Amino acid sequence: MIIYGVAALAACHLAGVILGDMLGVLLGVQSNVGGVGFAMLLLIVVTDWMRRTDRMPALSEQGILFWSAMYIPIVVAMAAQQNVVAALAGGPVAILVGLAATAACWALVPVVARIGGQDAPLPPLLPQEA
Repeated sequence: MIIYGVAALAACHLAGVILGDMLGVLLGVQSNVGGVGFAMLLLIVVTDWMRRTDRMPALSEQGILFWSAMYIPIVVAMAAQQNVVAALAGGPVAILVGLAATAACWALVPVVARIGGQDAPLPPLLPQEA
């Protein structure tokens, strides 16, 4: 049923929030650190496991697909709760970490692009394009 997909998403979200809060406590920060990211990774792992073991009915998958369409607005709303001004006022570490993460992502784009190999180009959409 669709509600089971939404329940799986909610369980992953709660687990992610708890993990993010625990990481914040371990780092000495009074904030959730990476809770949404943990939740999304956990959701990917759980749904992949459910699909591989044939425990994901099509209707449950529709519940997850519905919320995946809502992902960006939810993340924007959750990010709005974070106190970015206080983080930046705390020192240059937040800016340095953000720049380092951005540089690492840019550097890894060619590496990730080579993982799949090269496929043949797609055929033209219309006969006159050929």
